Amino acid sequence: MNHLLSIKELTQQQLIDLLALAKTIKAIPEDYRKALDGKSVVMLFEKPSLRTRVSFDIGINKLGGHCLYLDQQNGALGKREPVSDFAANISCWADAIVARTFAHSTIEQLAEHGTVPVINALSDMYHPCQGLADFLTLAEQFDDVSKVKLAYVGDGNNVTHSLMYGAALLGAKMTVICPQGHFPDGQVVLEAQAIAEAHGGELVLSSDVEAIAGHDAIYTDTWISMGDNASLDEIKAKFAPYHVDTNMMNKAGAKFFMHCLPAYRGVEVAAEVVDGAGSLILQQAENRMHAQNAVLVTLLS
Repeated sequence: MNHLLSIKELTQQQLIDLLALAKTIKAIPEDYRKALDGKSVVMLFEKPSLRTRVSFDIGINKLGGHCLYLDQQNGALGKREPVSDFAANISCWADAIVARTFAHSTIEQLAEHGTVPVINALSDMYHPCQGLADFLTLAEQFDDVSKVKLAYVGDGNNVTHSLMYGAALLGAKMTVICPQGHFPDGQVVLEAQAIAEAHGGELVLSSDVEAIAGHDAIYTDTWISMGDNASLDEIKAKFAPYHVDTNMMNKAGAKFFMHCLPAYRGVEVAAEVVDGAGSLILQQAENRMHAQNAVLVTLLS
């Protein structure tokens, strides 16, 4: 494991090991106070952030490392100077690069032209740190995460892609329920289904909300991704049947609700669900730091 660009590039054992290490770091943080002693991590952010920036910055500090944040006030990566030059220069000084970008190709270029580990903190295709945090959260609720039945409802996006790869690698069952025209990327679906088949998992796609029955947890995300210019009224009309409310939770038989945040109450999810007893949103948010710290320790130890 040289980088974390996508969960699909992990082996099943690497994913299991990352989740186990994250649990250990969370339980015994004092053992990792100097894990990144003398190490510096540069964060390159093209997109705004709350959870990603704060969890990486504080997490690196808790591991004894130094974090330097660079936003793109002077333009997107590759505009002011080539991405390859960004990667090569930062590699002269830093021990790792964390990047939150619009295009996944930018992440790939950083990894190709740099000489230090690169961590994808979100791109248009994948959100592996979120996926790791989500499966860490599920692993805290279920003794055997491979037995979990996870339903994703709404807009197929970068988070969906990472969840599909994670569930497939772990041998879990995942059902993705989206309106027509809003399914995950077709190539990602084929890859995830092949991985699932190899590990005893199952990935099902449907537009029928009735496919929600028989799941342990329901996951949704905002219907309009950051930077999209879609009309909210049009989106609301198309996605109305996919709104997660108490009725849907009951139909699924789901004990838990998940969301990567920010959540829009009354839009993709009802307030009584996102703020209810079965909501795991704050555990997911906290676990971003522990999952990311496991990645950093693995890459930099």
